[in-house]
Amino acid sequence: MKRLVKAKDKKIFGVCGGLGEYLDIDPTVIRIIFLVGLLMFGTGLLLYLVLAIVMPSE
Repeated sequence: MKRLVKAKDKKIFGVCGGLGEYLDIDPTVIRIIFLVGLLMFGTGLLLYLVLAIVMPSE
């Protein structure tokens, strides 16, 4: 069973790496989605920070 946890090989908090592992997607794609969310809607940063606080470490 998969668990949503922060990645060990993290850039900042490990959120994108953890989401990438959970969804079987390249973490770079997740980072681009957060960047677009930040630039277009302003919610990317807020969502990233919430996930950084809520997601457990391994």
